[in-house]
Amino acid sequence: MAFPQKNPQCSPDQLLQTHGETQGLEVAQGSKALEAACLSSHPEMPGNLKEAPDDAIPGTSQSAQSSSSIVTTVSSSRKYGEGSSSKEEEGSTLEADPGPKNVLINAINENVASLVNFLLLKYQMKERTSMEDMLQIISKEYADHFIEIFQKARESMEIIFGLDVKEVDPTNHHYAIFIKLGLTYNGMQHGEVGVPKTGILILILGTIFMKGNRATEQEIWDVLSVMGLYSGKKHYIFGDPRELITKYFVEEQYLKYQKVANSDPEQFEFLWGPRTHAETTKMQVLNFMANIHGTIPPSFPSQYEEALRGEEERAREKIWAMDLDFYGASHF
Repeated sequence: MAFPQKNPQCSPDQLLQTHGETQGLEVAQGSKALEAACLSSHPEMPGNLKEAPDDAIPGTSQSAQSSSSIVTTVSSSRKYGEGSSSKEEEGSTLEADPGPKNVLINAINENVASLVNFLLLKYQMKERTSMEDMLQIISKEYADHFIEIFQKARESMEIIFGLDVKEVDPTNHHYAIFIKLGLTYNGMQHGEVGVPKTGILILILGTIFMKGNRATEQEIWDVLSVMGLYSGKKHYIFGDPRELITKYFVEEQYLKYQKVANSDPEQFEFLWGPRTHAETTKMQVLNFMANIHGTIPPSFPSQYEEALRGEEERAREKIWAMDLDFYGASHF
């Protein structure tokens, strides 16, 4: 069953083009949402994230100039916490000061958006790509900035869509795109035209873990609202977020959605589902959260200790299973 927002007359290229206009904004919002997911357990995170514009969901009919300004304003920081007030001022004065430096920033981010679109298309087609292929997407006059453009594109894929662009052939510089954290579901229904939604799932899983392995529905929506996702309001990229998280993610057993015991008035909460426990670990999720924040897992002491216990338990279970196989084989 496809999502209600699906437009059967809209091609993948058209959807990706729409997304390309605002992908920089989504990166900033995604980073801020990840920050919000960690606030209760680690209130003083390093660095200071840029403020996203008030208009969190710009219309898709904006002019190229307006779209370029949005991308430049919010995507100049490589990682969470690397922004600075001087960079913020550069973004805010872009149109007022069309100097060479701002023209370069603007052009680089336009190339980032184009490369993200290309990588998403490769993912949908289940095809590998190469550095040579990606250089064909980049404007020739900015080929010298390929490393910077590629790095920003990879971060967009990671934060927004939950996808990992990995080099699988270092000799020929070939890359493949995988869902992060070992997950096997990208949030898209059979036959749906659109983009992966794993980034939302990873954000929710991280929120649940950081908040003590259960998060109220209100806590989840508080975090998702930073990305412009609201209950009952369709998002221009991700569709109906409530249906996505309370129906599809639950049906796929990545999330449990249940009533909070003895709650009055009635409240609901989210927990990790059995498929999440089977496909990923708390340490993998914590590593992801820490990496996005530009820090290390021990920066979250209680979560780190819990994740370590989980790793030790999995190691013991693996040894026990190996012993069982060995003694079982010896018996015969």
